[in-house]
Amino acid sequence: MIQSLKPISRSRVLDELDPVAGGGLIDRRYFLAGGAAIAGLLGSTSSSASTQDVSNALPPWMREPGYEPEGYGVPSPYERPVQRSIIQLYEDVAPSFRISGTPLEHLEGTITPNGLHFETHHSGVPEIDPGRHRLLIHGLVNRPLIFTVDDLLRYPTVSKTCFVECSGNSFFNTLPEPRQASCGTIHGLVSCSEWAGIPLALLLDEAGVDPDAAWLVASGADAAGYSRSIPLSKASDDTLLALYQNGERIRPEQGYPMRLLLPGWEASAAVKWVHAIKLTANPGYTRDETSRYSDLMADGSAHLFTFEMGTKSVITRPSPGLVLGGPGFYDISGLAWSGRGRIAKVEVSADGGQSWAEAVLQEPVLTQSLTRFRIPWRWEGGPIRLLSRAVDEHGHGQPSHEAWSRQRASNTRYHYNAIQAWQVQNDGRVENVYA
Repeated sequence: MIQSLKPISRSRVLDELDPVAGGGLIDRRYFLAGGAAIAGLLGSTSSSASTQDVSNALPPWMREPGYEPEGYGVPSPYERPVQRSIIQLYEDVAPSFRISGTPLEHLEGTITPNGLHFETHHSGVPEIDPGRHRLLIHGLVNRPLIFTVDDLLRYPTVSKTCFVECSGNSFFNTLPEPRQASCGTIHGLVSCSEWAGIPLALLLDEAGVDPDAAWLVASGADAAGYSRSIPLSKASDDTLLALYQNGERIRPEQGYPMRLLLPGWEASAAVKWVHAIKLTANPGYTRDETSRYSDLMADGSAHLFTFEMGTKSVITRPSPGLVLGGPGFYDISGLAWSGRGRIAKVEVSADGGQSWAEAVLQEPVLTQSLTRFRIPWRWEGGPIRLLSRAVDEHGHGQPSHEAWSRQRASNTRYHYNAIQAWQVQNDGRVENVYA
């Protein structure tokens, strides 16, 4: 879906603002000034009208009663074009392996609607009867336990707002030439929700952890029998057995009736449809963590169990799939996140990285969560290269595309967190380029 971005109406205040960096970036303080100041900054976009004009122009939806809503609400039909992007990577050898990317360029705020949350599956989405599903905790435990879904729903829950990101997110940018696709297709394997569930540590305590246990192997109830190894230290820390997403029971493509949630870690380790957890002394070295989800390095080595997701940012508006509707003032907006903690700063460049200006971070800035950033920008027309770079609270930032690629093997595709650049063309089109 191609959408045209309209420039903010011109005003005397805007025309007199001095850029704070090259390419027309305006100081972020104009987004920090509050509602009244912003209203004066942007100017009025409305036109005058009399009461008679309004009464004589009633649209059809004001002339008769509307429809009766159904038991479960759905978006307006005018928003139906906002869909996840469906990508099938291995059609010849694995036709049931598919991914669906969140349309980041069409969303605002930081919470992803459940129906637009990205998803991956290796053998289709199983239709699990919650009445027959069981969770087994066994292995190096004092007392193996089996839980029904009803058993687990009786436990008190805790909630955590955090992002979930596939370790293969942005894999298109690991190709020799930048893929021309929407922002959501390139970077949309990341989403953010409020999750609620049971701390896994509570269930492990009930089973009684053997002193020799250092890992667990979690297995899903899908046809692929997907399984991953997780350090016991993470499982006993902030890992949730998630039962709810954004207030409702998690959906089938998110792991219904239950999944693991590992805040800040790659989503591929957060096993969906989980039905067995086996405590072990060593990693399981399962098929799913050796044949894939390993980082291949330029020196020929392979790094296993690189769970933590790096610091990352992307400008979502403007971005590919959106077209600037002519010169003028725009709100550059995007998302930043880090698996290590909170985002401390995001800078934006409108001259290809020659100069940078600090963006506003939308509150609240939560740990291991998506953070919305924005900065005012005056586009005079002509080619412009937009970039963003983020730093988290521990000082971890983003490498250039060249620096990231230099450390990795040519065929690697995991944990890409390099600086993203968008090229704005003369006609307002936005393209993917490497920085």
